[in-house]
Amino acid sequence: MRNIQSMGIVLVVSLLGVWIFNLLHLPVPWLLGPLFFVLISQFFIQTHLYWPSSFRNIGLIVIGISVGQSFQFHFFENMGRLIGIMLTMNVMIALFSLLLAYGLVKAGHISLKTAMTCTVPGGLSQIVAFAEEEKEIDLAVVTYFHVVRVITIVLGIPLLLHAHAAGGGKGADFSLSSFAELVLLLVVAAGSVWVGKKLKIPVPYFLSPLLLVIGMQILSFETPEVPGGLLHIAQLMMGAYIGQLLTPKMLVLGKRIVLLGVATTILLMLFTIGQGWILMKMMGYSLATSILGTAAGGLDQMSLLASAIGADVTIVTIFQMFRILFVFIIVLPLLKAFCRHIDERDTGRI
Repeated sequence: MRNIQSMGIVLVVSLLGVWIFNLLHLPVPWLLGPLFFVLISQFFIQTHLYWPSSFRNIGLIVIGISVGQSFQFHFFENMGRLIGIMLTMNVMIALFSLLLAYGLVKAGHISLKTAMTCTVPGGLSQIVAFAEEEKEIDLAVVTYFHVVRVITIVLGIPLLLHAHAAGGGKGADFSLSSFAELVLLLVVAAGSVWVGKKLKIPVPYFLSPLLLVIGMQILSFETPEVPGGLLHIAQLMMGAYIGQLLTPKMLVLGKRIVLLGVATTILLMLFTIGQGWILMKMMGYSLATSILGTAAGGLDQMSLLASAIGADVTIVTIFQMFRILFVFIIVLPLLKAFCRHIDERDTGRI
């Protein structure tokens, strides 16, 4: 009963955020309004705010379908050159993350293992899971750093790009004739998540429906367009969930750690904005597309923002997918090997 009341409070706060963001003509109101207002309200409302991850997952399925329907296949014609560009940019951001980690060790007086895990530009849940498996990594600090990164990037980049936004698609109008087809598509997409989990696909609630819809398009299957109202609900579900990630308890880590978390996030964001500017000059993409493509946010969040502000969803999604694969295939195994080396060295000293 308490959880239901808490969810009701989150819903009311989220809708208030949507209304105020719309009133102020701020970007992506159905995502950023709930995110900002739920985030802030936690520091004033004494009741614990609860928003189940299952709501976020439902939103991800809807957004995955929508992004998949926006894919443009002509992008793959220059894939050879783009792989080289994406690889170079990801190596650059990995090296910059190492510099940030070194700065954290010196300024924050935390272990090198914890510092390196804090600055890896990977997915929040995957990095936290990695930190849980390793010895002597401060899980609370790692979680705080990555939560701050996600929230700052998801809030900051759309506000930065507001003047350059082209206006995203608003989805289809609701139609009873396509309702049954839409329900069937949602059920099949939910089933694809199970397959994605079995195959250990990153962000399965988003990526599995996306790949499903792309496959259906390749096979010339027509899919009903997601109604604008449903997209708004999905954005609210995601925004409210992200907003409640940063809890007041995290701020008891100490003033130095709290400020370093914000500082490293801002430095990382400025670095990726610089990469986005270079990408825009090299490839002729729009500024919004380039910055969202290089941003160190989540694949699902950056793809959603691309769709919402009128950036090229295909380019943003491919660049973000490549970064996730780069982190999973190269960065995390190297980090794991480094942690093992430190453990063996420390064991040898005993």
